[in-house]
Amino acid sequence: MSPVQPESDHPGKTIGIVGGGSIGIAFAVVFARAGHRVRLSEPDETRRGEVPVILARKLEDLAAFDLIDEPAGTIAGRVEVVADMAEAVAGAVYVQECVPERLALKQAIFAELDRLAPPAVVLASASSAITASAFAADLPGRDRILVVHPGNPPFLIPVAEIVPAPFTSGEAVALAQDLLAGAGMAPVLVNKEIEGFVFNRLQGALLREAYCLVRDGVASVDDVDRIVRDGLGPRWSVIGPFETVDLNTQGGIASHAEKMGPAYARMGAERGQDDPWTPDLVEKVTGERRALLPLEGWAERVAWRDRRLMALIRHRKAEPAA
Repeated sequence: MSPVQPESDHPGKTIGIVGGGSIGIAFAVVFARAGHRVRLSEPDETRRGEVPVILARKLEDLAAFDLIDEPAGTIAGRVEVVADMAEAVAGAVYVQECVPERLALKQAIFAELDRLAPPAVVLASASSAITASAFAADLPGRDRILVVHPGNPPFLIPVAEIVPAPFTSGEAVALAQDLLAGAGMAPVLVNKEIEGFVFNRLQGALLREAYCLVRDGVASVDDVDRIVRDGLGPRWSVIGPFETVDLNTQGGIASHAEKMGPAYARMGAERGQDDPWTPDLVEKVTGERRALLPLEGWAERVAWRDRRLMALIRHRKAEPAA
């Protein structure tokens, strides 16, 4: 990959988006809201006509909740919907592919993007599970190709997994990180390629167990959703799973692993899994947690968590679910 100039040195800051589905439109909101010009390509004529309407509706909703700093029309005016990928790529510093999750389609799209885009343009896929190695390994410009997998919708859920292939250059990774962070996203670098990355690995583990619980007659679909929505969900909206168990147990995560590790191992064995929390693994996780939160700060952090949950409960009471 040719040396990439800092984004600020690129006049115009044009972003290309390939695909006018829900993720493509959502990324258009992200980048246009951040002040970039966006060219979104969509080959289907009917869908091209729908994109501006859907985009305007999303921006109007954001305005109603005071989540944008400019008029919705001003932001929408930065987005141009075009028919051809070549138009979307022209002048872009970054291209975000958002086509359906089909390997052959991504292979064809990236072969064309690699042909169309100048060498310094980073090409990112919004793939949910397919790695860049699976669709770009044989391309001449593979060093500027990577996955950027967002939460859905990315204009509300800012986390974006950046998943480089072994062949992706550090310059491409850095440009993607800087661009996304500058657009209000929270980029997370995934250290190695793995199907589903981190987001869908975690989501998939919960979904697999949810399906099993319904299958086995343990709980209904609605009750599983209720336990996540009103139990796990509020807590996880404040802290993640490691911090949750760290704060739930006196003595922190090491104490939790000692007390609950065997039970979780038995639960996993019921599903054919053999992934025990070994002493070395517990020591690694404990070390990372204690670096983030020494035990002497544990009680203060527990109180902080409780106050955050109180604020969430107050908000829910003020804005009851439909």
